[in-house]
Amino acid sequence: MSNLGIVLTALLVAQSPAAQDPHAGMHARGAAVMGFDQHKTAHHFYLFEDGGAIEIAVKDAADTVNRDAIRAHLPHIAMMFGAGNFEAPMLIHDTRTVPGRVELVKLKEQIVYRYTETPKGGRVDITTTDPAALTAVHEFLRYQIAEHQTGDAKTVSRRTSGN
Repeated sequence: MSNLGIVLTALLVAQSPAAQDPHAGMHARGAAVMGFDQHKTAHHFYLFEDGGAIEIAVKDAADTVNRDAIRAHLPHIAMMFGAGNFEAPMLIHDTRTVPGRVELVKLKEQIVYRYTETPKGGRVDITTTDPAALTAVHEFLRYQIAEHQTGDAKTVSRRTSGN
């Protein structure tokens, strides 16, 4: 979906009744921007010593429609973030003040975003060796954890081969 398409879709969704409840509104905007059902999928955000990860998976392994939509969306997100484009999260969260965003854009050359397919969806691994970029990645992911109400740890852990 083009950036203009994302903007127009998010504006239409913002007018819907779901927009009255901030979390429901975020889910509606998320479905429009990401292209998959937010209630049938699970978002997870992980903070690692070298960056972090964004993982999205279907709740039902037989749900190939949403799984394939996740797999179409996340490589695009990795590419957009790598180019310093954070419009999708701004539209989903209906704000321009997502913590870490300004620094992520400014330090984009210091951060690597790599997409990996998972059995139930996909993951974007985020890595950096730059201390300021690392702080920005962690701020951004902590915000996502709170907004999406994932219950993921907001503390930094060591990345293992499984994550």
